[in-house]
Amino acid sequence: MEHTQTKRQPLISVIMPAWQAERYIGQAIESVLDQSCGQPFELLVIDDCSRDHTAEVVKKYLSDSRVRYLRQTRNLGVAAARNRGIREARGTYVAFLDADDWWDRDKLKRQMACIRKTGAVLCFTARELVRPDGTSTGRQIPVPGRVTYRQLLKTNVIPCGSVLLRTDVAREYGFVHDEYHEDYILWLKILKKYGAARGINIPALKCRLSAGGKSRNKWKSAQMQYGSYRCLGIGRVRSFYYMVFYTLNGFRKYL
Repeated sequence: MEHTQTKRQPLISVIMPAWQAERYIGQAIESVLDQSCGQPFELLVIDDCSRDHTAEVVKKYLSDSRVRYLRQTRNLGVAAARNRGIREARGTYVAFLDADDWWDRDKLKRQMACIRKTGAVLCFTARELVRPDGTSTGRQIPVPGRVTYRQLLKTNVIPCGSVLLRTDVAREYGFVHDEYHEDYILWLKILKKYGAARGINIPALKCRLSAGGKSRNKWKSAQMQYGSYRCLGIGRVRSFYYMVFYTLNGFRKYL
């Protein structure tokens, strides 16, 4: 695999939390290293104390100077892993990708063009749902071209694995409350201060469905959504009001 970014300061730091990820992480890493953005980037793999062969798989890619492998001293969860990646990032922007998902080749290129055109601090894309074996379900989840704080309160249209975000903004808040939707909480904080985020309605993120995902249990996901509102200081009445929109959007999205 050819690359010419060995000594250049990265513009983008891709943060990939990994736990028990030996089966899929190779595809995720390769989708990052194959990006066509034409800008220097780095990939930080944050191993959250995997007990399988995740480390051995990642070591195959460490000959590429863009790849950095960081192992947590104890298992702290995905929010803490992403936060470590944010702290260690050398790029002006950070992007997030789970170890079982992957990107289209032009994903970062499209997003950098969008950010330069609009001045947004956060850019996201649509996603395609794929089965555990990587085959397409034929289902794509579209996104709006622009989303405001008030619009985002009604439902989360920003997939974490599609986000490109200014590093200084990510460091300002970080991921908190892993027991809720920690990414949704972060997006809402950012949009409330910095204005609308920009979306690209192209399924550049391939999102692998898994039985163990936090959002697969819809009742639990609804409880986490309500908890996210409450930890943001939103009152009970307003939280229930936004839950109505969340529920309706959930039916529209998945049924």
